[in-house]
Amino acid sequence: MTVSYEDVVSAAERIGGHVLRTPVLEIAPGRFLKLEQLQHSGSFKVRGAFNRILSAGELPEDGVIAASGGNHGLAVAYAARALGVRAEIFVPEVTSPVKLAGLRALGAHVTQTGAIYSEAAEAAAKRAAETGALKVHAYDQPEVVAGQGTTGLELMAQTGGVDTVVAAVGGGGFAAGVAVGAGILAGGPKLVAVEPERIPTLHEALKAGGPVPVEVSGIAADALGASRLGDLAYDILSRAGALSVLVTDDAIVAARRTLWEEHHLVAEHAGATAYAALLSGVYVPEPGERVAVLVCGANTDTATLAHGQG
Repeated sequence: MTVSYEDVVSAAERIGGHVLRTPVLEIAPGRFLKLEQLQHSGSFKVRGAFNRILSAGELPEDGVIAASGGNHGLAVAYAARALGVRAEIFVPEVTSPVKLAGLRALGAHVTQTGAIYSEAAEAAAKRAAETGALKVHAYDQPEVVAGQGTTGLELMAQTGGVDTVVAAVGGGGFAAGVAVGAGILAGGPKLVAVEPERIPTLHEALKAGGPVPVEVSGIAADALGASRLGDLAYDILSRAGALSVLVTDDAIVAARRTLWEEHHLVAEHAGATAYAALLSGVYVPEPGERVAVLVCGANTDTATLAHGQG
C-alpha cells in the first residue's frame, strides 16, 4: 500500500472544484511560505478529506466518521457539509475550544472522549463498526495522503521549483503526500520533516526502523498529537530520505509570534512548527538554497496573537 505521483495528480483533478489554490508568499529571496492555513476549514486537511469522500462512490446512509485532534475533523465536517452528507467526529480532551466550536458550527455530531488522539480514534473505529459509516482517517489512508499531496503539486508550480521543502509532521500524512506531490521521491527537492521535541513520531520511527508509540504532550498536541507515525508515512518518508529535526515548544511559540508580527499571518502552533526549524537554527539552509516552508494551520484563538502568548 503506497501512493504514487499519478494518485496525487488524480486527486488534484478530483478535488479541484472543492479546495482553494492557496497562495505562496516570498518573504525573502528564495524563501517561500505556502499558506495552507488559508485553506477551507483552516488547514490543508480538507484536501485529503475531499479526496477520500469523493473516491468512495456511493456513501453509506450514516455518512462519514473520523477521529481528530481538531483540524482533520473540521476538514471532514466541512467536506461533508459541502457534499450534503452526515459527519460524526470523535475528538480527545486536548482539542481546543476554538476547534470544538468550529466543528459544531459546521453541523457535525461531535463526541469528545479520551485524553489523546489515539483514544478518540479507538472510539471512532468502534462506532464505525456499529454504523457502517465511511471512515476518513486523519493520516494513514492512501486517498487522504494523495489529497494532501496536491499541496506539493501546487507549490512546485507556483515557485518554479525549490531545493528544499520544510513540513511539520504529526501522523505524517501531510509530509508524505507532499513528498510524492513535490517529486521528492523522484529525485526532486529535499524534505525537512519538523516535529515538536515532545511528539517525535517520525524521529523515533526512523531510529527504530518502523513506527513506534511515543508519548504525546506539549503546545502543538491538539494538531500534531498522533502517538504513532502512520505506516504509509513511514514507507514514503523513509524512502524519500526525509531529514528529521526536532524543535522546542519555545521555538514554536516564537515562530508563531514572528508569523503574526512580521508577516501578519495567523497560525496555530502546529502551523508554525515547520517555520520554527528555520528561525531556531535547527535547519540552516546553504547560501542560495531555495526553501519553501508549509504553514499548515490557523485554527487558533486569535486573542492570544496580539500579546505573543503561547
